[in-house]
Amino acid sequence: MSVRPLEMPEPADPRAVLDQLRGRIQALQGGPTRMLVPTLPMFEPLVQLRTGGVYAVDSSSLGMGLAAGASRSGEWVGFAGWDDFGVEAAHQWGIDLSRTVLVPAPGEHWLEVTAALVDVLKVVVLRPPGPVDAKSASIIDARLRARSGVLVVQGEWPRCELRLTAEQTTWSGIGDGRGRLRERQVAMVARGSGGAPRRAVVVL
Repeated sequence: MSVRPLEMPEPADPRAVLDQLRGRIQALQGGPTRMLVPTLPMFEPLVQLRTGGVYAVDSSSLGMGLAAGASRSGEWVGFAGWDDFGVEAAHQWGIDLSRTVLVPAPGEHWLEVTAALVDVLKVVVLRPPGPVDAKSASIIDARLRARSGVLVVQGEWPRCELRLTAEQTTWSGIGDGRGRLRERQVAMVARGSGGAPRRAVVVL
């Protein structure tokens, strides 16, 4: 009879274990399970999008970047309040324009438009026309939970799971006043409602 040493299992990722427990608790409570929505690999150290959540960003690039993962995976995405939407920029991020809905200027009807988009799209990126009050935010929050959608807001939102902002940007490619810009390195920070901020340098 031969005896082989037991192989110890790899330690589980604490965040993955917590996510599983949250999902089980929500299932027992009868609430909708919050599923992960694909994000680009560059953003994974900072943020994991979940259905029913609101995420704030401070630039158009980050708004497109957070929508790009879902678009690349085959989901429909939408942009509201983007009167300067850049088709070429979206294409470079990998957003499938054939599965993209654009409402460039909803104006005073932004709340109704956003609610309608959330009903049918997986990720909606919104630029509110002004400050958002708590009542309007709660309407969209409830819609997101019911429809299992994700809202990315460029600007302020009364309650959001995480804010993703750029702390420093460094361009490379131009030498002594000549050359062509090749890449942009952005030092980003993600601040959530709990826990320490997470930081990473992303190459765009």
